[in-house]
Amino acid sequence: MNSRQDQLKAFDRLLTIMDELRAQCPWDKKQTMETLRHLTIEETYELGDAILDHDLEEVKKELGDVLLHIVFYAKIGSETKDFDIADVCHSICNKLVARHPHIYGDVKVENEEDVKRNWENLKLKEGKKSVLEGVPRSLPALVKANRIQDKVAGVGFDWEAPHQVWEKVQEELHEFQAEVKTKNQDAIESEFGDVLFSLINYARFLNINPENALERTNKKFSKRFQYLESKAQSLNKPLKEMTLAEMDVFWEEAKKL
Repeated sequence: MNSRQDQLKAFDRLLTIMDELRAQCPWDKKQTMETLRHLTIEETYELGDAILDHDLEEVKKELGDVLLHIVFYAKIGSETKDFDIADVCHSICNKLVARHPHIYGDVKVENEEDVKRNWENLKLKEGKKSVLEGVPRSLPALVKANRIQDKVAGVGFDWEAPHQVWEKVQEELHEFQAEVKTKNQDAIESEFGDVLFSLINYARFLNINPENALERTNKKFSKRFQYLESKAQSLNKPLKEMTLAEMDVFWEEAKKL
């Protein structure tokens, strides 16, 4: 591993390259925070993919891409004299110190739950009107639901035991099935949302990240379906001309791989 001195030199090198690109590269000159925003989101998702694939070499590369974007935003901020990379670093350092009084102060904590509870209470003292203010509006719905539940649990609004949450899941499933019979599409969709929300809550109690779990299933399904496609191609038979029974043979083969 690199020494702290080498790490600082590497970061200084990145800052120097960013200065040079912003001054000399036609593409980099044109970028604004708004034009970078969607690219940053893409890079974050690519980092997430690498993490789920347990590809540490790719994680390293994607972290570099995300870091470049952070440096880029800070460079733009320095040009308008609003902030620079030092301000960004000091801002997060100050926040971390302030929100960890059990490390940098005299507050005592017993476990992780105490830390999370203190974190949310400190944010309210900082002027936030709601613990939910920290949940980005543009988050995907599944991720947002998980974060909402995390946030409210941090201030004590939570179930006491997993079995209570599972009972809630069953209750929501029953209500969903009842609405399915009414054929009221709006009500069906509403109840289906309640089912998903309760399942996400149950996952939290089982220490399961629902986004990661669903993405693992997405990858598993895609891999098996692509195996099925390759088998159909080797037989020169389009999938739409195969029976479900024929497809199932290859599907079962794929599950054993």
